[in-house]
Amino acid sequence: MSTGSGPWWRRKRARSEPSVASSPVTSDCDHLDSLATVDPSSPGCEDCVAAGQSNWVHLRMCRACGHVGCCNNSPGKHATGHFEETGHPVIQSYEPGQDWLWCYVDKRYLEPTEPGPSPSHP
Repeated sequence: MSTGSGPWWRRKRARSEPSVASSPVTSDCDHLDSLATVDPSSPGCEDCVAAGQSNWVHLRMCRACGHVGCCNNSPGKHATGHFEETGHPVIQSYEPGQDWLWCYVDKRYLEPTEPGPSPSHP
């Protein structure tokens, strides 16, 4: 895993906020240094699959280690459980066409300021 390189991230703006996409905002989240280039641990929720389940709603990927877990609308809420167990602060949506991130510690949505591929399950 490598850290430090890659797109800048910024706080996701509400629809009523003016665009600040041209200037990366790093002060909105103190955990950007935890972002790593990672490979997804599983094509589905790793914990659900291990338990023989596949009833997740949406998937999230840990940006510190690549753990794939299900969202809080899913019965298992494994992405949040992974944060609570490991302290890894930032997840990224693992859904096709979505590239936002969430910092559990700062309770902030982040989005890339530069275009690039977003990871997603098959």
